[in-house]
Amino acid sequence: MRRMYFVVNLVAGKAMIAEKLGKIIDEFTKADFEVTIHTTQSSDDAARAAEYACANSFDLLVCAGGDGTLSQCLQGIMNSENRIPIGYIPAGSTNDFAKSLGIPKDTMQAVERIIHGKAVPCDVGGFNNEFFSYIVAFGAFTNITYETSQNVKNVFGHTAYVFSGLMQLANIKPRHMRIEYNDNVIEDDFIFGMVTNTASVAGMLSMSEFMLDDGLFEVMLIKKPTNPLQLQQIVKSLMNINEEIDKEYIKFFRTDKIKFTSLCTESVTWTRDGEYGGDYISNTIINYHRAVSFIVDDDLIKVTGERFRNKEYLSDDNFEIEMKLMNDQLDTGEM
Repeated sequence: MRRMYFVVNLVAGKAMIAEKLGKIIDEFTKADFEVTIHTTQSSDDAARAAEYACANSFDLLVCAGGDGTLSQCLQGIMNSENRIPIGYIPAGSTNDFAKSLGIPKDTMQAVERIIHGKAVPCDVGGFNNEFFSYIVAFGAFTNITYETSQNVKNVFGHTAYVFSGLMQLANIKPRHMRIEYNDNVIEDDFIFGMVTNTASVAGMLSMSEFMLDDGLFEVMLIKKPTNPLQLQQIVKSLMNINEEIDKEYIKFFRTDKIKFTSLCTESVTWTRDGEYGGDYISNTIINYHRAVSFIVDDDLIKVTGERFRNKEYLSDDNFEIEMKLMNDQLDTGEM
């Protein structure tokens, strides 16, 4: 019998997980798991619970909650010598990382994936003294994490926040930053920057080359446009996946380590896995290669094809409709 430590955030999303808790535990018990349950009591409680599970040699940690709860569990596991695998039941409002892992949004299907799935080592991001599963970002992204419509998030995944931020660019203050990576140094004014380990970045990645365990981050930096026409070109460039990226204003590259330094007098606010990540003058972001294993259907870890679309969340027809609506808004000046 395998020992499972089950961390549950009862208030995540619409607090629906509580209604299914008995059925979830029953399914795990039938699958020969000895289940110990811990319900989170505070924002950082999940991290301590994960450390406890690792220190007491549980075979598996299962997290039921949103991206924030999962991120806290990741903190605890990364701070432990015995890093046990993570099974994830997405129960939050966005569950972005679950989509990258191919984990179903249906609770009981996610439970089945944990029971029958495999432990697959994945990269973990280091952000100063903390860790992240899929994204850290500054600028336009950081103030609108929870204001983006769910339809837009479903189309563009993590980069949906970019578009919502770009709509408010008139009020975005650019940050003069020095960015160091791979023996390169960039110094410029940026309105947005993100470091991510995700399956989709507005179609800019070659999905056949993407892996969650390749040891590399995908980095996007956006310079502040000087007029509305340039802003329109930036947004359209990001949205239209068959259009060449506007390289004058958008920088995109891969790296395993990157350092950001604010050359302004003010610190820069960051978001980490969709939560407030702190204010920093300087920070270093490191890729910890294959540091933690997640229980997934391993056939879904390698995303192939010209463009990533999770069919469970988005149909081709809905994709084309949403794209047309957003392009029409740009053309009429409504966005």
